Amino acid sequence: MKNEHTWCVIMAGGVGSRFWPMSRSAYPKQFLDFLGLGRTLIQQTYDRFLPICPPQNILVVTNAQYAPIVKEQLPALEDWQILEEPQRRNTAPCVAYANAVIAARDPEAIIIVAPSDHLVLKEEAFRATVNTAMNEATRTGSLVTLGILPSRPDTGYGYIQFTHEEGAAHPHVKRVKTFTEKPDHATALRFMESGDFVWNAGIFIWTLKSIRAAFKQHLPSLAASFEAAGAQFGTPNEKRAVHDIYADCENVSIDYGVMEKATNVLTVVSDFGWSDLGTWGSLYTHLSKDDRGNAAIGSAVKLYDCDNTVVHAQDDRLMVLQGLEDFIVVSTKDALLVCRKSDEQKIKQFVNDLTAESGARYI
Repeated sequence: MKNEHTWCVIMAGGVGSRFWPMSRSAYPKQFLDFLGLGRTLIQQTYDRFLPICPPQNILVVTNAQYAPIVKEQLPALEDWQILEEPQRRNTAPCVAYANAVIAARDPEAIIIVAPSDHLVLKEEAFRATVNTAMNEATRTGSLVTLGILPSRPDTGYGYIQFTHEEGAAHPHVKRVKTFTEKPDHATALRFMESGDFVWNAGIFIWTLKSIRAAFKQHLPSLAASFEAAGAQFGTPNEKRAVHDIYADCENVSIDYGVMEKATNVLTVVSDFGWSDLGTWGSLYTHLSKDDRGNAAIGSAVKLYDCDNTVVHAQDDRLMVLQGLEDFIVVSTKDALLVCRKSDEQKIKQFVNDLTAESGARYI
Protein backbone atom coordinates (compact mmCIF):
# COMPACT_ATOMS: atom_id res chain seq x y z
CA MET A 1 0.00 0.00 0.00
CA LYS A 2 1.32 3.43 -0.95
CA ASN A 3 2.15 5.83 1.86
CA GLU A 4 0.24 9.09 1.43
CA HIS A 5 3.31 10.96 2.73
CA THR A 6 5.64 9.60 0.01
CA TRP A 7 6.52 12.15 -2.67
CA CYS A 8 8.60 11.90 -5.83
CA VAL A 9 10.42 14.82 -7.44
CA ILE A 10 11.48 14.22 -11.05
CA MET A 11 14.20 16.60 -12.26
CA ALA A 12 13.65 17.31 -15.96
CA GLY A 13 15.39 20.58 -16.78
CA GLY A 14 18.57 19.36 -18.47
CA VAL A 15 19.60 19.88 -22.08
CA GLY A 16 21.41 16.56 -22.73
CA SER A 17 24.03 17.99 -25.10
CA ARG A 18 26.06 14.75 -25.17
CA PHE A 19 23.14 13.17 -27.08
CA TRP A 20 23.35 15.71 -29.89
CA PRO A 21 22.11 15.76 -32.64
CA MET A 22 18.94 14.02 -31.41
CA SER A 23 18.79 15.90 -28.13
CA ARG A 24 18.31 19.62 -28.82
CA SER A 25 17.85 22.57 -26.50
CA ALA A 26 14.22 22.91 -27.60
CA TYR A 27 13.50 19.18 -27.19
CA PRO A 28 16.11 17.48 -24.98
CA LYS A 29 16.71 13.79 -24.38
CA GLN A 30 14.31 13.26 -21.48
CA PHE A 31 11.43 13.81 -23.93
CA LEU A 32 12.72 11.32 -26.52
CA ASP A 33 12.23 7.57 -26.94
CA PHE A 34 15.85 6.51 -27.34
CA LEU A 35 15.20 2.83 -26.82
CA GLY A 36 12.35 2.46 -29.30
CA LEU A 37 9.94 1.31 -26.56
CA GLY A 38 7.07 3.66 -27.33
CA ARG A 39 7.64 5.64 -24.10
CA THR A 40 10.01 8.56 -23.66
CA LEU A 41 12.56 8.60 -20.84
CA ILE A 42 10.47 10.94 -18.67
CA GLN A 43 7.38 8.79 -19.26
CA GLN A 44 9.32 5.69 -18.20
CA THR A 45 10.49 7.53 -15.07
CA TYR A 46 6.93 8.58 -14.21
CA ASP A 47 5.69 5.01 -14.74
CA ARG A 48 8.47 3.73 -12.46
CA PHE A 49 7.23 5.76 -9.49
CA LEU A 50 3.50 5.11 -9.83
CA PRO A 51 3.75 1.89 -7.75
CA ILE A 52 5.74 3.75 -5.08
CA CYS A 53 3.80 6.93 -4.39
CA PRO A 54 0.34 8.37 -5.12
CA PRO A 55 0.12 10.05 -8.56
CA GLN A 56 -0.91 13.34 -6.95
CA ASN A 57 2.43 13.29 -5.06
CA ILE A 58 4.62 13.24 -8.19
CA LEU A 59 6.21 16.58 -9.09
CA VAL A 60 8.24 17.42 -12.18
CA VAL A 61 10.72 20.31 -11.93
CA THR A 62 11.66 21.61 -15.36
CA ASN A 63 12.72 24.73 -17.20
CA ALA A 64 9.73 26.92 -18.05
CA GLN A 65 10.22 26.37 -21.78
CA TYR A 66 9.70 22.61 -21.33
CA ALA A 67 6.51 22.82 -19.25
CA PRO A 68 4.22 22.38 -22.30
CA ILE A 69 6.16 19.26 -23.33
CA VAL A 70 5.87 17.82 -19.82
CA LYS A 71 2.12 18.48 -19.86
CA GLU A 72 1.81 16.82 -23.26
CA GLN A 73 3.80 13.72 -22.31
CA LEU A 74 2.42 13.40 -18.76
CA PRO A 75 -1.21 14.55 -19.14
CA ALA A 76 -2.21 13.09 -15.74
CA LEU A 77 -0.21 15.82 -13.97
CA GLU A 78 -2.12 18.84 -12.75
CA ASP A 79 -0.61 22.24 -13.47
CA TRP A 80 0.60 22.70 -9.88
CA GLN A 81 2.60 19.45 -10.16
CA ILE A 82 4.78 20.94 -12.92
CA LEU A 83 7.26 23.30 -11.28
CA GLU A 84 8.62 25.79 -13.81
CA GLU A 85 12.14 27.09 -13.25
CA PRO A 86 12.61 30.54 -14.82
CA GLN A 87 16.38 30.01 -15.17
CA ARG A 88 18.81 27.09 -15.03
CA ARG A 89 20.47 27.15 -11.62
CA ASN A 90 21.57 23.49 -11.26
CA THR A 91 19.97 20.95 -8.92
CA ALA A 92 20.13 22.53 -5.45
CA PRO A 93 17.58 25.29 -6.24
CA CYS A 94 15.50 22.65 -8.04
CA VAL A 95 15.34 20.57 -4.83
CA ALA A 96 14.71 23.63 -2.66
CA TYR A 97 11.80 24.66 -4.91
CA ALA A 98 10.23 21.21 -4.66
CA ASN A 99 10.73 21.24 -0.88
CA ALA A 100 8.81 24.50 -0.60
CA VAL A 101 5.89 23.19 -2.66
CA ILE A 102 5.72 19.96 -0.67
CA ALA A 103 6.04 21.76 2.68
CA ALA A 104 2.91 23.79 1.89
CA ARG A 105 0.96 20.55 1.46
CA ASP A 106 2.59 17.85 3.59
CA PRO A 107 5.07 18.75 6.38
CA GLU A 108 5.50 15.03 7.19
CA ALA A 109 6.66 14.14 3.67
CA ILE A 110 9.36 11.67 2.73
CA ILE A 111 10.81 12.57 -0.64
CA ILE A 112 12.46 10.67 -3.49
CA VAL A 113 14.43 12.87 -5.90
CA ALA A 114 15.34 11.34 -9.26
CA PRO A 115 16.55 12.44 -12.70
CA SER A 116 14.08 12.11 -15.58
CA ASP A 117 16.43 10.46 -18.07
CA HIS A 118 17.89 7.36 -16.41
CA LEU A 119 17.34 3.73 -17.29
CA VAL A 120 16.28 1.05 -14.80
CA LEU A 121 16.07 -2.53 -16.09
CA LYS A 122 15.14 -4.32 -12.85
CA GLU A 123 12.01 -2.51 -11.68
CA GLU A 124 11.22 -4.85 -8.78
CA ALA A 125 14.77 -4.60 -7.41
CA PHE A 126 14.55 -0.82 -7.78
CA ARG A 127 11.37 -0.63 -5.72
CA ALA A 128 12.89 -2.83 -3.02
CA THR A 129 15.98 -0.59 -2.89
CA VAL A 130 13.90 2.57 -2.64
CA ASN A 131 11.85 0.99 0.15
CA THR A 132 15.05 0.21 2.08
CA ALA A 133 16.26 3.78 1.57
CA MET A 134 12.94 5.26 2.73
CA ASN A 135 12.99 3.13 5.86
CA GLU A 136 16.51 4.32 6.72
CA ALA A 137 15.74 7.96 5.95
CA THR A 138 12.68 7.83 8.20
CA ARG A 139 14.35 5.84 10.97
CA THR A 140 17.60 7.79 11.20
CA GLY A 141 16.87 11.21 9.68
CA SER A 142 19.79 10.66 7.31
CA LEU A 143 20.19 11.84 3.74
CA VAL A 144 20.23 8.67 1.64
CA THR A 145 21.65 8.23 -1.87
CA LEU A 146 21.51 5.15 -4.07
CA GLY A 147 24.92 3.76 -5.03
CA ILE A 148 25.36 1.35 -7.93
CA LEU A 149 27.82 -1.55 -7.79
CA PRO A 150 30.35 -0.64 -10.52
CA SER A 151 30.80 -3.09 -13.39
CA ARG A 152 33.70 -1.24 -15.02
CA PRO A 153 36.10 1.62 -14.19
CA ASP A 154 33.88 4.21 -15.86
CA THR A 155 35.30 7.76 -15.87
CA GLY A 156 31.96 9.37 -16.71
CA TYR A 157 30.33 8.69 -13.33
CA GLY A 158 30.74 10.13 -9.88
CA TYR A 159 31.86 7.71 -7.16
CA ILE A 160 30.81 7.30 -3.52
CA GLN A 161 33.20 5.81 -0.97
CA PHE A 162 31.52 4.05 1.96
CA THR A 163 32.67 2.65 5.27
CA HIS A 164 32.25 -0.89 6.58
CA GLU A 165 30.82 -0.08 9.99
CA GLU A 166 28.94 -2.80 11.82
CA GLY A 167 25.42 -2.50 13.13
CA ALA A 168 23.48 -1.17 10.13
CA ALA A 169 19.80 -2.03 10.04
CA HIS A 170 20.24 -3.46 6.53
CA PRO A 171 23.40 -5.09 5.10
CA HIS A 172 23.29 -2.93 1.97
CA VAL A 173 23.10 0.34 3.90
CA LYS A 174 26.52 1.98 4.34
CA ARG A 175 27.74 5.26 5.78
CA VAL A 176 29.20 7.58 3.15
CA LYS A 177 32.82 8.65 3.58
CA THR A 178 33.64 10.67 0.43
CA PHE A 179 32.30 11.74 -2.96
CA THR A 180 34.55 11.89 -6.05
CA GLU A 181 33.37 13.38 -9.34
CA LYS A 182 34.45 11.67 -12.59
CA PRO A 183 37.95 10.35 -11.77
CA ASP A 184 40.57 9.44 -14.35
CA HIS A 185 40.80 5.82 -15.52
CA ALA A 186 43.57 4.75 -13.13
CA THR A 187 41.70 6.20 -10.15
CA ALA A 188 38.40 4.66 -11.26
CA LEU A 189 40.12 1.27 -11.58
CA ARG A 190 41.57 1.63 -8.09
CA PHE A 191 38.16 2.58 -6.72
CA MET A 192 36.53 -0.44 -8.33
CA GLU A 193 39.18 -2.90 -7.14
CA SER A 194 39.00 -1.64 -3.55
CA GLY A 195 35.40 -2.73 -3.08
CA ASP A 196 34.71 0.46 -1.12
CA PHE A 197 33.13 2.51 -3.91
CA VAL A 198 29.85 2.65 -5.80
CA TRP A 199 28.65 4.83 -8.67
CA ASN A 200 26.58 7.83 -7.66
CA ALA A 201 23.16 7.31 -9.28
CA GLY A 202 21.97 10.81 -8.40
CA ILE A 203 18.83 9.41 -6.77
CA PHE A 204 18.17 10.72 -3.26
CA ILE A 205 15.74 9.85 -0.46
CA TRP A 206 15.15 11.97 2.64
CA THR A 207 12.46 13.35 4.87
CA LEU A 208 11.36 16.91 4.24
CA LYS A 209 12.52 17.86 7.73
CA SER A 210 16.01 16.41 7.19
CA ILE A 211 16.68 18.00 3.81
CA ARG A 212 15.38 21.41 4.89
CA ALA A 213 17.64 21.27 7.96
CA ALA A 214 20.57 20.38 5.67
CA PHE A 215 19.83 23.37 3.43
CA LYS A 216 19.74 25.68 6.44
CA GLN A 217 23.15 24.40 7.53
CA HIS A 218 24.97 24.14 4.22
CA LEU A 219 23.13 26.54 1.85
CA PRO A 220 21.69 29.06 4.30
CA SER A 221 21.12 31.85 1.79
CA LEU A 222 19.12 29.61 -0.55
CA ALA A 223 17.17 28.16 2.36
CA ALA A 224 16.36 31.65 3.67
CA SER A 225 15.11 32.80 0.27
CA PHE A 226 12.61 29.96 -0.03
CA GLU A 227 11.62 30.18 3.63
CA ALA A 228 10.88 33.91 3.31
CA ALA A 229 8.60 33.18 0.36
CA GLY A 230 6.98 30.16 2.02
CA ALA A 231 3.52 31.70 2.31
CA GLN A 232 3.44 32.30 -1.46
CA PHE A 233 3.65 28.63 -2.40
CA GLY A 234 0.32 27.12 -3.32
CA THR A 235 -1.04 30.57 -4.17
CA PRO A 236 -1.25 32.65 -7.40
CA ASN A 237 1.87 34.49 -6.22
CA GLU A 238 4.10 31.39 -6.37
CA LYS A 239 5.43 32.00 -9.89
CA ARG A 240 6.52 35.57 -9.09
CA ALA A 241 8.19 34.45 -5.85
CA VAL A 242 10.13 31.73 -7.69
CA HIS A 243 11.16 34.19 -10.41
CA ASP A 244 12.58 36.56 -7.81
CA ILE A 245 14.46 33.79 -5.96
CA TYR A 246 16.01 32.37 -9.14
CA ALA A 247 17.13 35.81 -10.27
CA ASP A 248 19.51 36.00 -7.31
CA CYS A 249 20.24 32.44 -6.13
CA GLU A 250 23.56 30.70 -6.68
CA ASN A 251 24.13 28.06 -9.35
CA VAL A 252 25.03 24.96 -7.32
CA SER A 253 24.36 21.23 -7.45
CA ILE A 254 22.71 19.34 -4.60
CA ASP A 255 25.79 17.06 -4.56
CA TYR A 256 28.29 19.86 -4.04
CA GLY A 257 26.06 22.18 -2.04
CA VAL A 258 24.68 19.65 0.45
CA MET A 259 25.65 16.00 0.07
CA GLU A 260 29.44 16.45 0.05
CA LYS A 261 29.27 18.65 3.16
CA ALA A 262 26.71 16.77 5.26
CA THR A 263 27.84 14.22 7.85
CA ASN A 264 24.59 12.24 8.05
CA VAL A 265 24.73 10.65 4.59
CA LEU A 266 24.05 6.98 3.87
CA THR A 267 24.15 5.00 0.64
CA VAL A 268 22.25 1.87 -0.29
CA VAL A 269 24.55 -0.41 -2.30
CA SER A 270 22.34 -1.33 -5.23
CA ASP A 271 22.04 -3.40 -8.39
CA PHE A 272 18.87 -2.71 -10.35
CA GLY A 273 20.13 -2.50 -13.92
CA TRP A 274 20.88 1.23 -13.81
CA SER A 275 22.37 3.52 -16.43
CA ASP A 276 22.32 7.30 -16.55
CA LEU A 277 22.15 7.10 -20.37
CA GLY A 278 24.59 9.97 -20.42
CA THR A 279 26.23 9.21 -23.76
CA TRP A 280 25.65 7.32 -26.99
CA GLY A 281 28.13 4.72 -25.74
CA SER A 282 26.08 4.08 -22.60
CA LEU A 283 22.94 3.75 -24.73
CA TYR A 284 24.74 1.24 -26.98
CA THR A 285 25.28 -1.12 -24.06
CA HIS A 286 21.50 -1.43 -23.59
CA LEU A 287 20.43 -1.93 -27.22
CA SER A 288 19.93 -5.23 -29.01
CA LYS A 289 22.88 -6.11 -31.22
CA ASP A 290 23.51 -8.26 -34.28
CA ASP A 291 26.14 -10.99 -34.41
CA ARG A 292 28.86 -8.41 -35.12
CA GLY A 293 27.97 -6.20 -32.16
CA ASN A 294 26.11 -3.53 -34.13
CA ALA A 295 23.07 -1.81 -32.62
CA ALA A 296 20.72 0.02 -34.97
CA ILE A 297 17.49 1.92 -34.39
CA GLY A 298 15.78 3.02 -37.59
CA SER A 299 13.47 1.53 -40.19
CA ALA A 300 15.91 1.67 -43.11
CA VAL A 301 19.44 1.02 -41.83
CA LYS A 302 21.68 -1.34 -43.82
CA LEU A 303 25.10 -2.32 -42.44
CA TYR A 304 27.89 -4.03 -44.37
CA ASP A 305 31.21 -5.12 -42.84
CA CYS A 306 30.52 -3.05 -39.73
CA ASP A 307 31.42 -4.01 -36.17
CA ASN A 308 30.45 -2.70 -32.71
CA THR A 309 28.78 0.37 -34.19
CA VAL A 310 25.66 2.16 -32.93
CA VAL A 311 23.33 3.75 -35.46
CA HIS A 312 20.27 5.85 -34.63
CA ALA A 313 18.12 7.20 -37.46
CA GLN A 314 15.39 9.59 -36.36
CA ASP A 315 13.65 9.61 -39.74
CA ASP A 316 12.90 7.02 -42.44
CA ARG A 317 15.94 7.95 -44.53
CA LEU A 318 17.78 4.99 -46.03
CA MET A 319 21.23 4.68 -44.44
CA VAL A 320 23.79 2.33 -45.98
CA LEU A 321 27.03 2.06 -43.99
CA GLN A 322 30.09 -0.01 -44.84
CA GLY A 323 33.37 -0.73 -43.08
CA LEU A 324 32.77 1.07 -39.78
CA GLU A 325 34.14 -0.27 -36.52
CA ASP A 326 33.37 1.22 -33.08
CA PHE A 327 31.53 4.24 -34.44
CA ILE A 328 28.49 6.33 -33.50
CA VAL A 329 26.27 7.36 -36.42
CA VAL A 330 23.20 9.52 -35.76
CA SER A 331 20.91 10.92 -38.42
CA THR A 332 18.23 13.58 -37.88
CA LYS A 333 16.26 15.72 -40.32
CA ASP A 334 18.94 18.45 -40.35
CA ALA A 335 22.16 16.89 -39.03
CA LEU A 336 24.43 13.87 -39.31
CA LEU A 337 26.95 12.84 -36.67
CA VAL A 338 29.73 10.32 -37.36
CA CYS A 339 32.07 9.92 -34.39
CA ARG A 340 34.33 7.25 -32.92
CA LYS A 341 32.84 5.77 -29.77
CA SER A 342 36.16 6.34 -28.03
CA ASP A 343 35.84 10.06 -28.77
CA GLU A 344 32.23 10.53 -27.70
CA GLN A 345 33.21 12.94 -24.90
CA LYS A 346 34.08 15.37 -27.72
CA ILE A 347 30.42 15.68 -28.73
CA LYS A 348 29.88 18.34 -26.08
CA GLN A 349 32.75 20.31 -27.64
CA PHE A 350 31.18 19.88 -31.08
CA VAL A 351 28.00 21.43 -29.70
CA ASN A 352 29.95 24.33 -28.18
CA ASP A 353 31.71 24.95 -31.49
CA LEU A 354 28.44 24.89 -33.43
CA THR A 355 26.90 27.33 -30.96
CA ALA A 356 29.80 29.73 -31.41
CA GLU A 357 29.64 29.47 -35.21
CA SER A 358 25.92 29.18 -35.94
CA GLY A 359 24.09 30.26 -32.81
CA ALA A 360 21.12 28.09 -31.89
CA ARG A 361 20.34 26.91 -35.43
CA TYR A 362 21.56 23.34 -34.93
CA ILE A 363 21.42 23.25 -31.13
